[in-house]
Amino acid sequence: MPAGDPTSIDELLAAALAAQANAHVPYSKYPVGAAVRAGSGRVYAGCNVENAAYPQGWCAETSAIAAMVSAGERELVEILTVANGDGLATSCGGCRQKIREFAAPDALIHAAGPEGVRRTFTLDELLPHSFGPEQLGV
Repeated sequence: MPAGDPTSIDELLAAALAAQANAHVPYSKYPVGAAVRAGSGRVYAGCNVENAAYPQGWCAETSAIAAMVSAGERELVEILTVANGDGLATSCGGCRQKIREFAAPDALIHAAGPEGVRRTFTLDELLPHSFGPEQLGV
């Protein structure tokens, strides 16, 4: 299924919402869910997990990417994050760099609320002139 296709986005949103429901956020009370589509087409989801040694938790994007990598995949073609509230919630800088490790500059990044996608970016729009594996000769 092509990245950005409405069916693809619906599948990612459903997976991200399901993961968001499991977020461990006793400190911020700000649950986030994420779902990534790997090069194989498989979807991996994750949520944010906070820790009493706040802010030593991890973001939803990190959880989803870790699930993808744990399954043996190394290509991220599309990611969707979902957060509550009226504002546009995009990936933090650290997560943008983690996405960059596995995604091409034209990979789609969808920022969503419970009602659906609010805005779609490419990785290059969110992280222009980025540093990636190719700078290290990989």
